[in-house]
Amino acid sequence: MIDGKPSRTCAEKHDTVPVGWRRDAAMVSRMAGIDTLAWFDGEIRNLQEIRVSPLAHALHYGTGAFEGIRCYRQASGRGGVFRLREHMERLSTSCRILGVSIPYDTVTLCEATLETLRANSFDAAYIRPLVFMGEGAMGVAGGDNPIHTLIAVWQWGSYLGDDGMKHGIKTLITSYERTTGNAAPIRGKLTGQYIQSFMAKRQVRALGIDEGLLIDRDGYLSEATGENLFVVVDGTIFTAPDSSPILHGITRDTVLTIAADLKIPVRLERFGRSELYRADEAFLSGTAAEITPVRAVDDRTLRVSPGPVTKAIQSTYLELVRGNGPRATEWITEV
Repeated sequence: MIDGKPSRTCAEKHDTVPVGWRRDAAMVSRMAGIDTLAWFDGEIRNLQEIRVSPLAHALHYGTGAFEGIRCYRQASGRGGVFRLREHMERLSTSCRILGVSIPYDTVTLCEATLETLRANSFDAAYIRPLVFMGEGAMGVAGGDNPIHTLIAVWQWGSYLGDDGMKHGIKTLITSYERTTGNAAPIRGKLTGQYIQSFMAKRQVRALGIDEGLLIDRDGYLSEATGENLFVVVDGTIFTAPDSSPILHGITRDTVLTIAADLKIPVRLERFGRSELYRADEAFLSGTAAEITPVRAVDDRTLRVSPGPVTKAIQSTYLELVRGNGPRATEWITEV
Protein backbone atom coordinates (compact mmCIF):
# COMPACT_ATOMS: atom_id res chain seq x y z
CA MET A 1 0.00 0.00 0.00
CA ILE A 2 1.39 3.41 -0.98
CA ASP A 3 -0.12 6.72 0.19
CA GLY A 4 -3.17 4.83 1.44
CA LYS A 5 -3.85 3.21 -1.93
CA PRO A 6 -3.33 -0.49 -2.61
CA SER A 7 -0.41 -0.93 -5.00
CA ARG A 8 -1.19 -2.80 -8.18
CA THR A 9 0.55 -6.05 -8.86
CA CYS A 10 2.87 -6.41 -11.83
CA ALA A 11 0.27 -8.59 -13.51
CA GLU A 12 -2.39 -5.87 -13.17
CA LYS A 13 -0.10 -3.28 -14.71
CA HIS A 14 0.67 -5.48 -17.72
CA ASP A 15 -2.49 -7.16 -18.97
CA THR A 16 -1.01 -8.28 -22.26
CA VAL A 17 1.50 -11.12 -22.36
CA PRO A 18 3.31 -11.71 -25.68
CA VAL A 19 2.56 -14.99 -27.42
CA GLY A 20 4.71 -17.81 -26.08
CA TRP A 21 5.33 -16.18 -22.71
CA ARG A 22 4.02 -17.81 -19.55
CA ARG A 23 2.49 -15.54 -16.93
CA ASP A 24 4.42 -16.97 -14.00
CA ALA A 25 6.15 -15.21 -11.11
CA ALA A 26 9.52 -15.06 -12.85
CA MET A 27 8.06 -13.66 -16.08
CA VAL A 28 5.99 -11.01 -14.32
CA SER A 29 9.10 -9.97 -12.43
CA ARG A 30 11.03 -9.60 -15.71
CA MET A 31 8.23 -7.56 -17.27
CA ALA A 32 7.91 -4.83 -14.69
CA GLY A 33 9.99 -5.40 -11.58
CA ILE A 34 8.66 -5.89 -8.09
CA ASP A 35 6.84 -2.73 -7.04
CA THR A 36 6.60 -2.86 -3.25
CA LEU A 37 7.84 -0.96 -0.24
CA ALA A 38 11.07 -2.19 1.33
CA TRP A 39 13.12 -1.53 4.45
CA PHE A 40 16.57 -0.22 3.53
CA ASP A 41 19.15 0.88 6.11
CA GLY A 42 16.46 1.70 8.65
CA GLU A 43 13.89 3.41 6.41
CA ILE A 44 10.81 2.25 4.50
CA ARG A 45 11.30 3.16 0.84
CA ASN A 46 9.91 2.25 -2.56
CA LEU A 47 11.93 -0.75 -3.69
CA GLN A 48 12.30 0.56 -7.24
CA GLU A 49 13.74 3.86 -5.97
CA ILE A 50 16.54 2.28 -3.93
CA ARG A 51 19.86 2.86 -5.65
CA VAL A 52 22.95 0.72 -5.18
CA SER A 53 26.32 1.76 -6.59
CA PRO A 54 27.60 -0.29 -9.53
CA LEU A 55 30.86 -0.40 -7.57
CA ALA A 56 29.28 -2.02 -4.52
CA HIS A 57 31.73 -4.66 -3.32
CA ALA A 58 29.01 -7.31 -3.19
CA LEU A 59 28.26 -6.95 -6.92
CA HIS A 60 31.85 -7.79 -7.77
CA TYR A 61 32.80 -10.35 -5.14
CA GLY A 62 29.56 -11.83 -3.76
CA THR A 63 30.11 -10.41 -0.27
CA GLY A 64 26.59 -10.61 1.08
CA ALA A 65 24.37 -12.76 3.28
CA PHE A 66 20.68 -13.33 2.82
CA GLU A 67 17.61 -15.23 3.97
CA GLY A 68 14.34 -16.46 2.50
CA ILE A 69 11.31 -16.25 4.80
CA ARG A 70 7.59 -16.65 4.25
CA CYS A 71 4.58 -14.96 5.76
CA TYR A 72 1.29 -16.89 5.57
CA ARG A 73 -2.27 -15.78 6.09
CA GLN A 74 -3.42 -17.28 9.38
CA ALA A 75 -6.81 -18.62 10.39
CA SER A 76 -7.26 -15.38 12.34
CA GLY A 77 -7.07 -13.44 9.07
CA ARG A 78 -3.78 -11.81 10.02
CA GLY A 79 -0.39 -12.54 8.56
CA GLY A 80 2.06 -14.76 10.39
CA VAL A 81 5.80 -15.05 9.69
CA PHE A 82 7.13 -18.58 10.03
CA ARG A 83 10.23 -18.99 12.22
CA LEU A 84 11.19 -15.34 11.85
CA ARG A 85 13.65 -15.24 14.76
CA GLU A 86 15.48 -18.38 13.59
CA HIS A 87 15.94 -16.89 10.13
CA MET A 88 17.26 -13.60 11.46
CA GLU A 89 19.60 -15.39 13.86
CA ARG A 90 20.97 -17.39 10.94
CA LEU A 91 21.42 -14.16 8.96
CA SER A 92 23.53 -12.78 11.80
CA THR A 93 25.51 -16.01 11.93
CA SER A 94 26.12 -15.86 8.17
CA CYS A 95 27.44 -12.31 8.53
CA ARG A 96 29.74 -13.43 11.31
CA ILE A 97 31.05 -16.26 9.13
CA LEU A 98 31.59 -13.77 6.29
CA GLY A 99 33.39 -11.39 8.63
CA VAL A 100 30.87 -8.60 8.13
CA SER A 101 29.46 -6.68 11.08
CA ILE A 102 25.68 -6.49 10.60
CA PRO A 103 24.44 -3.04 11.69
CA TYR A 104 21.27 -4.31 13.41
CA ASP A 105 20.45 -6.89 16.07
CA THR A 106 17.95 -9.72 15.68
CA VAL A 107 15.14 -7.93 17.49
CA THR A 108 15.48 -4.89 15.22
CA LEU A 109 15.49 -7.05 12.08
CA CYS A 110 12.38 -8.92 13.22
CA GLU A 111 10.54 -5.68 13.93
CA ALA A 112 11.68 -4.23 10.60
CA THR A 113 10.24 -7.28 8.82
CA LEU A 114 6.86 -6.82 10.46
CA GLU A 115 6.95 -3.08 9.73
CA THR A 116 7.63 -3.77 6.04
CA LEU A 117 4.78 -6.25 5.77
CA ARG A 118 2.39 -3.79 7.42
CA ALA A 119 3.54 -0.97 5.13
CA ASN A 120 2.58 -3.14 2.14
CA SER A 121 -0.65 -4.42 3.75
CA PHE A 122 0.55 -7.99 3.11
CA ASP A 123 -0.86 -10.90 5.08
CA ALA A 124 1.03 -13.36 2.86
CA ALA A 125 4.41 -12.72 1.24
CA TYR A 126 7.91 -13.91 0.54
CA ILE A 127 10.53 -11.99 2.53
CA ARG A 128 14.12 -11.43 1.41
CA PRO A 129 16.53 -9.92 3.96
CA LEU A 130 19.93 -9.07 2.48
CA VAL A 131 23.09 -7.68 4.08
CA PHE A 132 25.85 -6.66 1.70
CA MET A 133 29.05 -4.63 1.34
CA GLY A 134 28.64 -1.35 -0.49
CA GLU A 135 31.00 0.89 -2.43
CA GLY A 136 34.41 1.52 -0.92
CA ALA A 137 37.69 -0.31 -1.18
CA MET A 138 37.58 -2.33 -4.41
CA GLY A 139 40.21 -4.95 -3.64
CA VAL A 140 39.07 -8.51 -3.04
CA ALA A 141 39.36 -8.11 0.72
CA GLY A 142 37.47 -4.82 0.71
CA GLY A 143 38.03 -2.43 3.58
CA ASP A 144 35.88 -0.10 5.63
CA ASN A 145 33.04 -0.40 3.14
CA PRO A 146 29.53 0.57 4.29
CA ILE A 147 27.29 -2.38 5.14
CA HIS A 148 23.76 -2.11 3.76
CA THR A 149 20.71 -3.97 4.99
CA LEU A 150 17.61 -4.60 2.89
CA ILE A 151 14.32 -6.33 3.70
CA ALA A 152 12.21 -6.75 0.57
CA VAL A 153 8.79 -8.42 0.39
CA TRP A 154 6.63 -9.56 -2.48
CA GLN A 155 3.81 -11.98 -3.18
CA TRP A 156 5.13 -15.24 -4.59
CA GLY A 157 3.38 -18.52 -5.25
CA SER A 158 4.81 -22.04 -5.39
CA TYR A 159 8.49 -21.82 -6.24
CA LEU A 160 8.50 -25.11 -8.18
CA GLY A 161 4.93 -24.75 -9.44
CA ASP A 162 1.48 -25.76 -8.19
CA ASP A 163 1.56 -28.93 -10.26
CA GLY A 164 4.90 -29.83 -8.74
CA MET A 165 3.45 -29.39 -5.25
CA LYS A 166 0.61 -31.76 -6.09
CA HIS A 167 2.20 -34.38 -8.32
CA GLY A 168 5.94 -33.98 -7.92
CA ILE A 169 8.78 -32.58 -10.03
CA LYS A 170 11.43 -34.00 -12.35
CA THR A 171 15.01 -33.78 -11.11
CA LEU A 172 18.45 -34.43 -12.54
CA ILE A 173 21.68 -35.29 -10.74
CA THR A 174 23.98 -32.65 -12.17
CA SER A 175 27.73 -32.78 -12.64
CA TYR A 176 28.24 -29.95 -10.15
CA GLU A 177 29.72 -30.65 -6.72
CA ARG A 178 28.64 -28.90 -3.57
CA THR A 179 31.60 -26.97 -2.18
CA THR A 180 33.41 -28.50 0.79
CA GLY A 181 34.14 -26.70 4.03
CA ASN A 182 37.81 -26.24 3.13
CA ALA A 183 36.90 -24.47 -0.10
CA ALA A 184 34.15 -22.12 1.12
CA PRO A 185 32.27 -21.19 4.31
CA ILE A 186 29.44 -23.64 3.59
CA ARG A 187 27.50 -23.02 6.82
CA GLY A 188 26.69 -19.45 5.83
CA LYS A 189 23.86 -18.50 3.50
CA LEU A 190 26.07 -16.25 1.40
CA THR A 191 25.31 -14.63 -1.95
CA GLY A 192 28.52 -15.58 -3.74
CA GLN A 193 28.19 -19.17 -2.66
CA TYR A 194 25.16 -19.71 -4.88
CA ILE A 195 27.06 -19.64 -8.16
CA GLN A 196 27.12 -23.45 -8.20
CA SER A 197 23.38 -23.54 -7.69
CA PHE A 198 22.97 -21.01 -10.48
CA MET A 199 25.04 -23.10 -12.88
CA ALA A 200 23.25 -26.33 -11.97
CA LYS A 201 19.82 -24.73 -12.23
CA ARG A 202 20.58 -23.28 -15.65
CA GLN A 203 21.81 -26.66 -16.81
CA VAL A 204 18.65 -28.54 -15.85
CA ARG A 205 16.30 -25.81 -17.09
CA ALA A 206 17.91 -26.00 -20.52
CA LEU A 207 17.04 -29.71 -20.52
CA GLY A 208 13.42 -29.14 -19.47
CA ILE A 209 14.00 -30.46 -15.94
CA ASP A 210 12.50 -28.77 -12.88
CA GLU A 211 15.36 -28.99 -10.41
CA GLY A 212 18.99 -30.07 -10.16
CA LEU A 213 20.60 -32.21 -7.46
CA LEU A 214 24.22 -31.73 -6.43
CA ILE A 215 26.73 -34.28 -5.18
CA ASP A 216 29.52 -33.95 -2.66
CA ARG A 217 33.19 -34.59 -3.37
CA ASP A 218 32.77 -38.30 -2.60
CA GLY A 219 29.86 -38.72 -5.02
CA TYR A 220 27.07 -38.80 -2.42
CA LEU A 221 23.91 -36.71 -2.86
CA SER A 222 24.02 -33.48 -0.88
CA GLU A 223 21.07 -31.22 -1.73
CA ALA A 224 19.25 -29.47 -4.55
CA THR A 225 20.11 -26.03 -5.91
CA GLY A 226 18.05 -24.30 -3.23
CA GLU A 227 16.48 -27.06 -1.15
CA ASN A 228 17.39 -29.95 1.12
CA LEU A 229 16.79 -33.47 -0.19
CA PHE A 230 14.96 -36.33 1.53
CA VAL A 231 14.33 -39.89 0.34
CA VAL A 232 11.96 -42.47 1.80
CA VAL A 233 12.68 -46.21 1.84
CA ASP A 234 10.35 -48.67 3.61
CA GLY A 235 8.73 -45.86 5.60
CA THR A 236 12.03 -44.39 6.86
CA ILE A 237 13.22 -40.92 5.88
CA PHE A 238 16.87 -40.54 4.88
CA THR A 239 18.66 -37.22 4.50
CA ALA A 240 22.26 -36.04 4.43
CA PRO A 241 23.80 -35.65 7.89
CA ASP A 242 24.76 -32.32 9.42
CA SER A 243 28.41 -33.02 8.60
CA SER A 244 27.66 -33.08 4.85
CA PRO A 245 28.25 -29.97 2.69
CA ILE A 246 24.63 -28.82 2.94
CA LEU A 247 22.87 -25.75 4.22
CA HIS A 248 21.39 -26.47 7.62
CA GLY A 249 17.96 -25.45 6.40
CA ILE A 250 15.34 -24.11 8.77
CA THR A 251 12.68 -25.93 6.77
CA ARG A 252 14.86 -29.06 6.99
CA ASP A 253 14.87 -28.68 10.77
CA THR A 254 11.09 -28.26 10.66
CA VAL A 255 10.74 -31.48 8.62
CA LEU A 256 12.86 -33.40 11.14
CA THR A 257 10.73 -32.05 13.97
CA ILE A 258 7.47 -32.95 12.20
CA ALA A 259 8.79 -36.45 11.49
CA ALA A 260 9.59 -36.91 15.17
CA ASP A 261 6.12 -35.65 16.14
CA LEU A 262 4.51 -38.09 13.66
CA LYS A 263 6.82 -40.88 14.84
CA ILE A 264 8.27 -41.37 11.36
CA PRO A 265 11.79 -42.85 11.64
CA VAL A 266 14.63 -40.69 10.30
CA ARG A 267 18.22 -41.61 9.52
CA LEU A 268 20.83 -38.92 8.93
CA GLU A 269 23.36 -40.59 6.66
CA ARG A 270 24.93 -40.20 3.26
CA PHE A 271 23.42 -41.96 0.25
CA GLY A 272 24.29 -42.24 -3.42
CA ARG A 273 22.35 -42.17 -6.65
CA SER A 274 21.51 -45.89 -6.50
CA GLU A 275 19.72 -45.39 -3.18
CA LEU A 276 17.82 -42.47 -4.69
CA TYR A 277 16.88 -44.48 -7.79
CA ARG A 278 15.43 -47.30 -5.69
CA ALA A 279 13.66 -45.05 -3.18
CA ASP A 280 9.91 -45.39 -2.70
CA GLU A 281 9.47 -41.61 -2.60
CA ALA A 282 11.48 -38.41 -2.28
CA PHE A 283 10.86 -34.75 -1.56
CA LEU A 284 12.60 -31.40 -1.25
CA SER A 285 12.26 -28.85 1.53
CA GLY A 286 12.92 -25.12 1.57
CA THR A 287 11.23 -21.87 2.48
CA ALA A 288 10.46 -21.07 -1.16
CA ALA A 289 9.78 -24.66 -2.27
CA GLU A 290 8.00 -25.60 0.98
CA ILE A 291 7.58 -29.41 0.77
CA THR A 292 7.76 -30.43 -2.90
CA PRO A 293 7.50 -34.11 -3.92
CA VAL A 294 9.96 -35.59 -6.41
CA ARG A 295 8.45 -37.88 -9.05
CA ALA A 296 11.50 -38.57 -11.22
CA VAL A 297 15.28 -38.61 -10.93
CA ASP A 298 17.27 -38.56 -14.17
CA ASP A 299 15.31 -40.89 -16.48
CA ARG A 300 13.79 -42.94 -13.65
CA THR A 301 10.31 -42.51 -12.20
CA LEU A 302 10.01 -43.14 -8.48
CA ARG A 303 7.53 -45.69 -7.23
CA VAL A 304 5.02 -43.14 -5.98
CA SER A 305 4.72 -39.34 -5.95
CA PRO A 306 3.66 -38.01 -3.64
CA GLY A 307 3.95 -41.02 -1.35
CA PRO A 308 2.27 -41.45 2.04
CA VAL A 309 5.24 -40.17 4.04
CA THR A 310 5.67 -37.13 1.79
CA LYS A 311 1.94 -36.40 2.01
CA ALA A 312 2.01 -36.59 5.80
CA ILE A 313 5.00 -34.25 6.06
CA GLN A 314 3.63 -31.85 3.44
CA SER A 315 0.12 -31.59 4.85
CA THR A 316 1.37 -31.14 8.42
CA TYR A 317 3.82 -28.46 7.29
CA LEU A 318 1.26 -26.51 5.26
CA GLU A 319 -1.15 -26.60 8.20
CA LEU A 320 1.55 -25.56 10.65
CA VAL A 321 2.71 -22.49 8.72
CA ARG A 322 -0.90 -21.30 8.66
CA GLY A 323 -1.23 -21.49 12.41
CA ASN A 324 -2.63 -24.97 12.96
CA GLY A 325 -0.78 -27.36 15.24
CA PRO A 326 0.81 -27.37 18.68
CA ARG A 327 4.06 -25.76 17.48
CA ALA A 328 2.36 -22.83 15.74
CA THR A 329 2.47 -20.58 18.81
CA GLU A 330 6.19 -21.22 19.17
CA TRP A 331 7.13 -20.69 15.54
CA ILE A 332 4.79 -18.03 14.14
CA THR A 333 5.11 -14.28 14.68
CA GLU A 334 1.89 -12.42 13.91
CA VAL A 335 2.15 -9.30 11.77
